[in-house]
Amino acid sequence: MKKSKFFLCYLFVLLCSNFLLAQAPKKIVVEHSDYFDVNQVEIPDAVLLTGNVKVNHDGAVLTCNKAYFFQKENYLKAFGNVQLIQGDTLFLNSKYAEYNGNFKKAFATGEAVMSSPDATLATDTINFDRNTQQAFYNTQGTIVNRDNTLKSKSGKYYLAEKKFQFLTAVTITNPTYVIKTNHLDYYTNSGHSYLLGPSTITSKANYIYTEKGFYDTKKNLAHFLNKSYIKYDDRVMKGDSLYYDRNKEFASASRNVKITDSINRGIVKGHYAEIYKKKDSMFVTKRALAVNFVENDSVYIHGKKLMVTGKEGNRIIRAFNNVRFYKTDMSGKCDSIHSSSKEALTKLIGNPILWNGENQITGDLMHLIGNNQSKELDSLKVLNNTFLVSKDTIGTGFNQVKGQNLFGKFIEGKLHDVDVIKNTEVVYYMRNDDKDLIGINKNVSSKINIIFDKNDIETITFFQQVDGDIYPDKDLPENARKLRGLVWRGDERIKSKDDIFPPEENEDNEKIAKATKVDEAKKNIPMKIRKETLNYDKKKTKKK
Repeated sequence: MKKSKFFLCYLFVLLCSNFLLAQAPKKIVVEHSDYFDVNQVEIPDAVLLTGNVKVNHDGAVLTCNKAYFFQKENYLKAFGNVQLIQGDTLFLNSKYAEYNGNFKKAFATGEAVMSSPDATLATDTINFDRNTQQAFYNTQGTIVNRDNTLKSKSGKYYLAEKKFQFLTAVTITNPTYVIKTNHLDYYTNSGHSYLLGPSTITSKANYIYTEKGFYDTKKNLAHFLNKSYIKYDDRVMKGDSLYYDRNKEFASASRNVKITDSINRGIVKGHYAEIYKKKDSMFVTKRALAVNFVENDSVYIHGKKLMVTGKEGNRIIRAFNNVRFYKTDMSGKCDSIHSSSKEALTKLIGNPILWNGENQITGDLMHLIGNNQSKELDSLKVLNNTFLVSKDTIGTGFNQVKGQNLFGKFIEGKLHDVDVIKNTEVVYYMRNDDKDLIGINKNVSSKINIIFDKNDIETITFFQQVDGDIYPDKDLPENARKLRGLVWRGDERIKSKDDIFPPEENEDNEKIAKATKVDEAKKNIPMKIRKETLNYDKKKTKKK
């Protein structure tokens, strides 16, 4: 029993001894020096090494012109043409350096330069910890990595990850752009940059701001979050998430997208958008909305898809699928809209309906024509199967005008008068100043002219081949008071900008808002490299 206890104690001591020996720091070994001297007066407890000095420590080689070697402390001070080489991948050059063999730490100063196959760091002072394989500096430094030049007041380099981390006044200069930020993680082998905190990217093509972003400096691909926007010559694109391809000059935005056009005084919103700068095109979907500011009014246009193409002065806006629009005294619906700034022409295509005040106007095709000089609406054309309807102010009847085509004129942005031509028919409730019904005018003619006052019918004039009469209320049957083809759609009228979206899209927007709240919570998590995010965005772009 005693022998067994003795054996266990012996084994424990042996293991502890081996562990301590294994953990004991290795000694600095002097491999060469032209001169070897000891001067206890000038440098007590040190050996003076002079001329072609070369020492080795645990896989690292240090060379210099002169060195003080403190053997007891396992410490070295090196002077002149100092170079520390670790393996064949890291070189640290300086005018002066200190190296502690016990802690495997180096201090280099005086035009210090650390270089590797991926990058070169030049600064005044570099501290290098071989245990953690980390280098850091607190003096103005410059890093050159292929086409990228990085400058900062301080930074840290992680050798294993080949990553620089900068925390103060960082600038990346590339032949194409300049990045400025206060917190940057930069991977030298991949060229990946992570921007944390207020950051800008400036180039001839655009200006980008972000408070959290990823930029691939090799492929020129980027992904931005947190208050990010891209500013072009005349447009600013914002969104919760931005994707950018500099080579294609392509940008896309997701959730709470807002694109502002400063020249054309317009705003486009949605939950997904794409911009191709080289093609001067923009595509917006998912609750898409275009807002144009004209004089003291705003025009709102909504469609499931909005597309803007062309340069300034020749710009075309297209809206597709269940289009709805609204301005203060006018609103409408149709299948699609085609609007040309050069021609000042807006076409309402596919089942168009227009509400001018209380008046409902329908036809096969509608044209709204503007004035490029005054930037106001000039005239209206309604082609084929024109129908103008309004409810009688007091009764349950309808004032109706029917004909082939309608030509209207706007004055100061308001519809002033219209001509309805060819095969015109009228049913009109005539009332005196006290709103008493005088009779119901029902007739046909070749042409009708209507003058509006504050969007209400002021006068009606009939031209050529007028045939009809004014009937007392009791003499005109109910079935004769409606013209063939009358469909009253007053319940569909868009009465404010808040009605611009149909009910089903409002429900979809609530779902998006809930998803956005979840994403907002996730934004506090530090962003990591996620190639799949970029691939996902590219797949979505191709589908569009």
